[in-house]
Amino acid sequence: MSNSGTREGAIARSLDYFDNGTFETELAKRVSYRTESQKPDTLTALHSYLDDDIIPAFEAMGFVCRKYDNPRGTGGPFLLATLHEGDGLPTVLGYGHGDVIIGLEDQWTKGKGAWEVAQDGDRLYGRGTADNKGQHTINMAATRSVLQERGALGYNAKFLIEMGEENGSLGLRELLDQNRDDFSADVFIGSDGPRMSPSQPTLTLGARGAENFDLFVNLRDGGHHSGNWGGLIADPATILAHAIASIVGPTGQIKIADWLPPPTPSSVKDALKGLVIEAGPGAPEIDPDWGEPGLTPAEKVYSWNSFAVLAMKSGNPESPVNAISPWAKAHCQLRYFAGTDAANIIPALRKHLDEHGFGMVEIGRPPPENAAGFAASRTEPDHPWVSCVRASMERTIGAAPAVIPSMGGSICNDLFTDLLGLPAIWIPHSYAACSQHAPDEHILMSVTRSALPIMTGLYWDIGAGEIPEAT
Repeated sequence: MSNSGTREGAIARSLDYFDNGTFETELAKRVSYRTESQKPDTLTALHSYLDDDIIPAFEAMGFVCRKYDNPRGTGGPFLLATLHEGDGLPTVLGYGHGDVIIGLEDQWTKGKGAWEVAQDGDRLYGRGTADNKGQHTINMAATRSVLQERGALGYNAKFLIEMGEENGSLGLRELLDQNRDDFSADVFIGSDGPRMSPSQPTLTLGARGAENFDLFVNLRDGGHHSGNWGGLIADPATILAHAIASIVGPTGQIKIADWLPPPTPSSVKDALKGLVIEAGPGAPEIDPDWGEPGLTPAEKVYSWNSFAVLAMKSGNPESPVNAISPWAKAHCQLRYFAGTDAANIIPALRKHLDEHGFGMVEIGRPPPENAAGFAASRTEPDHPWVSCVRASMERTIGAAPAVIPSMGGSICNDLFTDLLGLPAIWIPHSYAACSQHAPDEHILMSVTRSALPIMTGLYWDIGAGEIPEAT
């Protein structure tokens, strides 16, 4: 390995890449690919994103690329880019996803629409800018800056780019299970999701699991006149509303004891002390009295479970008629923290409903082919890799980053921690009010510019042997 160059020189390269407009140019090309994995007719675009852009970019850095078709026979492909510099060196597995949520082109009010980037002040609009094309573009550029400055990374690098995360990462579990040697590493370091606040770089150590299910009340065939039958026949919507009220209190407190997480570890409590959620401009106001009493907002979202009704319907809300609907339906979700008995979520719900007189409420679950099944998972805050990544970030920014034990959302983290057995660390480059699954998705250019030195400095430090577990 060449010993030429300096950490400061590598960081300067990454900043020049941003300041001279190359970042925006590269991202603009990537955003132009309509990689909507949730649509059935976009497989060509999913492959083209890898074949025509990402693979050439990695190969230009000396990586060897291998593309895998989806093991399920349908769905987006996967790319593994590998740069092997020595058998005695540590291996870092990176991650990004090139697919995006559906564009919703006709609903954009900012920028130039979904597929063309446009800057307005600090915001750069375009589908995938935040989730996740901008984020893996940052990490690829940081890798390139280290290679240009040092002449080598000083460690072995692997990058996984999947093209179906927005469709539940279907097939990723099978891919990793069938090719464990290909994806073996010493640590996983990926980027997705938001910082805790735009101005505070963040280190995230896990993800909540998600259990989605439907609640049905279906009592009869056809509606019946509310004047003739009101007070005589049961109303499915009323029954379902009371069933939901038995699950969660009027301020969001979960009432099913078996749905609660185990006591929060002291290391997690310590990491959350003093953390303040500042999602940035455009974010909704936090309701301080919502959720589990006695917890701070950070504890509620990063160390506790939450229940939500995502959709609910009975009758025809768009054109109501004077009839008692025969049915009611709600689509619900439990987000759960590591340590929750995930296998007991649905059985505990069934038991709870029966005990409270709601045996007529049916529970529906998505078919197996649509269920990615991400479990809650976490790398402990006191893990040596966490300590060293945190030290590298602090060296770059001159202050301690926020350390979040678990992101509020769900992602394939458990596949890296549980299936591959790796410590998993996420360094997000977006912010919570980025509209990532809505029209007007954007990144903040200020956050992007601050992220490039962080990742460049981290990759430099790993290559310099400053990670104890890598020696």
